[in-house]
Amino acid sequence: MSVKNNNNYKSRQSGIFQFIIFSTIALILSSLMIFTPGAALVEFKNSTAPVVLDGRPILKVSSVGEYTAQKRAKLIEKKLLRAVSSSKPIRLKVKANEKLPTIWLNNTYLLTVTQKDVFPGSNLKEQTEIWVEKIEESVKIAQQERSLKFMGKTLTRIGLIINGAIAINWLLKLVWRKYLYQVILFVLGNYGIAHPEESKSLSILISLSLLVTRIALWVGTILYITNKFPLTRQFSYQFTDTLISTFTSPVIHLGNQTYSVPDILILVGLVWALIIGIGGITNVLRTRILRVTGINRGAQEVIATMTKYSLITIGVIVLLQVWGLDLSSITLLASALGVGIGLGFQDIARDFGSGLVLLFERPIQVGDFVEVGEYQGTVERIGARSTMIKTFDHVSIIVPNCRFLEAELINWDHDHPVSALRLPVGVAYGSNVEEVRQGLLDAAAASYPDVLSIPEPQVLFIEFGDSSLNFELRVWTAEPSKQEIIRSDLYFKIEAILRERQIEIPFPQQDLHLRSGNLPIDLSPRMEEILMQFFQQRTNGKKVNLTGKEERN
Repeated sequence: MSVKNNNNYKSRQSGIFQFIIFSTIALILSSLMIFTPGAALVEFKNSTAPVVLDGRPILKVSSVGEYTAQKRAKLIEKKLLRAVSSSKPIRLKVKANEKLPTIWLNNTYLLTVTQKDVFPGSNLKEQTEIWVEKIEESVKIAQQERSLKFMGKTLTRIGLIINGAIAINWLLKLVWRKYLYQVILFVLGNYGIAHPEESKSLSILISLSLLVTRIALWVGTILYITNKFPLTRQFSYQFTDTLISTFTSPVIHLGNQTYSVPDILILVGLVWALIIGIGGITNVLRTRILRVTGINRGAQEVIATMTKYSLITIGVIVLLQVWGLDLSSITLLASALGVGIGLGFQDIARDFGSGLVLLFERPIQVGDFVEVGEYQGTVERIGARSTMIKTFDHVSIIVPNCRFLEAELINWDHDHPVSALRLPVGVAYGSNVEEVRQGLLDAAAASYPDVLSIPEPQVLFIEFGDSSLNFELRVWTAEPSKQEIIRSDLYFKIEAILRERQIEIPFPQQDLHLRSGNLPIDLSPRMEEILMQFFQQRTNGKKVNLTGKEERN
């Protein structure tokens, strides 16, 4: 029951994290699509620059003669700031200079409207009228925002906004866990917690989402405050403009194409989404289609793996072509990457090459029981770089593919799964060897179907041991992955049968034989005399040393 609950927990936890991952991917791709550099590139190509007053773009001007668009915009901004700093009402006037109209501010020349400044579908007169209205409105707003009355109202409003943000931040801590927890359970289709680890995972998720929400709250509050004052709004605009121009400026030149940071990020996101999608397709192919065909697991894994990497290769090539990347322009880059892989990623490249050999030569297949080095287990998955083996303890071991080709590999399931088990058995001297032989065969017969009847079990008399007669029971099984369990069952049956038939299983022992008689020791006459004198004095109560002299107390 606990195993089932654990499996349910793992599946639910997997669903939670898959939901988080795919939501994050969608959010990132959506954000990247917002910051695509198309507008910046068009603006760059058209050589236009915005005229900004207090952080608000008013209009866009183009280059004229020796004046670039940027220089022209800066000159206009200075004149507008000079007019805004005065509290006097502004006067705008349009004068015709030959064929080009000019705009004058407080009897001072401001700008000339050129044909390049005209938007498509408009003319010089209409464009001039639009600009006059925008300039007049923007200057009036800028003058109003510099008044003491506006500053007082704005500070009061900002105080209320800050207090509201503090209150919302405090309320989020109280209600976030309860309501968000229920929303997540509703979205995931769960109505209870069956495992404490799942509750821990949801708590971490809720804490992270609460942190992100609080950060978004205060970032929005700060942006709102900075947008209320001319100086801070101007700084915010400059910072944002610098940040966007930095990210949208070309960083990679391939052929005739240039690519910015958002271009690269979007391309990486699309490739990642492609890999995830193809992984899902191959999983459906493996579990829904190949499984019903009846082919073995090894062939299913080979077909699924080759399909996966073939689709990824084709998909990446098509995606690069659709993206507008000329593959011939990255030939040099591919060569450099090849050299880098050859020098810095030799082991990884060797593992990938070994994976291809394993897929085509198939010395091992999924489901085979193998032994490589000190590891024994069943092959669960053969990947491009590594192979997963599950041991008897249900521990998954990731083995690099090169180890299967560089070292000796034992595959009990290669060609056919039938393999032999050898069980040494020792009985006491004096036992009836025919009864021993029959008892071992009866134990093997009682283990059917784990032990095959064909080939027939065999009992071999190996040797006369130091303390036992040594036999070997040799049986065959079609399930080598269960050899430890089969061996244990056989020993249980052998012990019970031998005990029932009163056949002793000895333990290692050694016998020491002592021979009776005189010790073959030769003594000299002088030594015999001293010994005799010593024993006589002992009987008379005197002590005599071995030199024959008496000792005094």
